Amino acid sequence: MNYHEQIAALADLLKTCRPAYALTGAGISTESGIPDFRSPGTGLWTKYDPMKTASLTALRRDPARFYELNLTRWTSYRDCRPNNAHLALARLEKLGYLAGVITQNIDGLHIKAGSQRVWEVHGHLRTCRCTKCESVYPFDLLVDLYKSGQNPPLCEKCGGVLRPNVVLFEDRMSDEFFTATQVLSGCQLLIVVGSSLTVYPVAGLPQLARRVVIINRDPTSWDEHAELVIRHSAGQVFTDLMAALGEPLEE
Repeated sequence: MNYHEQIAALADLLKTCRPAYALTGAGISTESGIPDFRSPGTGLWTKYDPMKTASLTALRRDPARFYELNLTRWTSYRDCRPNNAHLALARLEKLGYLAGVITQNIDGLHIKAGSQRVWEVHGHLRTCRCTKCESVYPFDLLVDLYKSGQNPPLCEKCGGVLRPNVVLFEDRMSDEFFTATQVLSGCQLLIVVGSSLTVYPVAGLPQLARRVVIINRDPTSWDEHAELVIRHSAGQVFTDLMAALGEPLEE
């Protein structure tokens, strides 16, 4: 099956399989300027050991170093804009083809793109919380404290170290992950976009769907089980998909 036939087949699946959901990983955001984690030579975790930089142990052992290594990268996400893949998923939801998006990403680009039903299973960068009293603050407060010279940023109420509301390595999964597993119990079609499907437990979510489509530049462990495997850039795939559905993205 050539590329154009794959796009036509995906369009047909979306027309006939309801409910359908998308599961997105770091690869969907690379066209927005955010590096992924595992691409050879460019992936973040090919350069840094995540257990030493982005784990609960790293935060507890040396919170100042934790912020030195991570905060600049996290704040840079806020300047990034959704690409055609994010915009298309939001449009597909509005048109009734998709019931929602489950994402491993913390960049917030699905929400910026206009998606209404989004389960951010690894958290987000809109809020932070105190590691002692659990008070919740806007993430901007954490950034402002850091920029003012307070590293690590501390809770205004009890002096505990603040942490972003993201799922670090060694953390328990977010409540939204468990909600997503319930949502997928009746899923007829899951479109996996830009995920290597190597990080569990999220990598196990495709088994909850009746049919799976993989859109990813590199092979995944689910390729042999998928209905379709499309190895092209997500932005191009969704641009062509929307055209095939007669709903081209606005220029």
